[in-house]
Amino acid sequence: MTGSVVIGRNEGERLESCLRSIQRECLRIVYVDSGSSDGSVLLAKSMGVEIVELDPSHGLSMARARNAGWKKLLERWPEITHIQFIDGDCELVQGWISKGEAFLESNPDFVVVCGRRRERFPSRSIFNWLCDIEWNTPIGAAKSCGGEALIRRSALEQVGGYEETLIAGEEPEMCQRMRLLGWKIQRLDGEMSVHDANILHWSQWWKRCIRTGYGAANLVFRGSPSTAKEGFPFQHLVESSIQWVTIWITGLSIACFWLLVGWKVTGSLILCGVVALSLLQSLRIARTVVERAGGSAKAFVYGVFMMLAKVPEFLGIWKFHNDFNERRHPQIIEYKS
Repeated sequence: MTGSVVIGRNEGERLESCLRSIQRECLRIVYVDSGSSDGSVLLAKSMGVEIVELDPSHGLSMARARNAGWKKLLERWPEITHIQFIDGDCELVQGWISKGEAFLESNPDFVVVCGRRRERFPSRSIFNWLCDIEWNTPIGAAKSCGGEALIRRSALEQVGGYEETLIAGEEPEMCQRMRLLGWKIQRLDGEMSVHDANILHWSQWWKRCIRTGYGAANLVFRGSPSTAKEGFPFQHLVESSIQWVTIWITGLSIACFWLLVGWKVTGSLILCGVVALSLLQSLRIARTVVERAGGSAKAFVYGVFMMLAKVPEFLGIWKFHNDFNERRHPQIIEYKS
């Protein structure tokens, strides 16, 4: 028996579409609201779902919302064996829960199953398009899931749910703890959800990348020796962002010095070298996503943006360390309009 947890904050019409898509699949639903001011709570109540309203003064995070949701779900329906998590800006594809349940029931070693998440309007902006490629991860055994996943209740209870101090990356962190206990995760070859990122402006994408860097640094910092055996989630992202920003700052500083003292050829060559090195890395990234991006040219554009993202990711890493040193509690970084 499956129940569903929906989390959201000011999702508006997207929330209504989300709840309606779940009600076609499952009637045991809890909606967790994180301080919305757009009438989301009244909307959810009018649709007959259970409501949990988080107190914003205690700090908001998707992890905290999901934990509050599944605990309320089991309190209301203690017979539930599987929990479908979904964000309020997504719609569940009809038939997905049945497919996920069938897989978990036939494979007792697996505790998390997810499917293909697609972006609703990938052509509306290049940032939505980047998200659509990001969601398109390989089929088969996986290290982690995303925000939408069907999870076995017993495993969720065994690990204690999501880590609430994380403002991003809570799914791979929890999945890693599950795998360290011997559990397995699978991504099925099937449609699971449709997502509406609604990232239409550069500033939104920039803030999302800052959040990614912040969350990644938090994950790496809080990792334990046991998780270090296979590497902390997002460790490569943190190391890569720091490495490339260091290269750019160092290269540009040296080039500017030579240009200022009149050695224009030397300064120009160094600048060209930094640009060439960055484009080469963009090509390396592009080679890994040619099929997912729909061709070499599109893959190269994706690679360029992944390199550009290292700057705001670095800023997010820097912000995390400042917050940690000042003993400030992590706060959500909102990027949606």
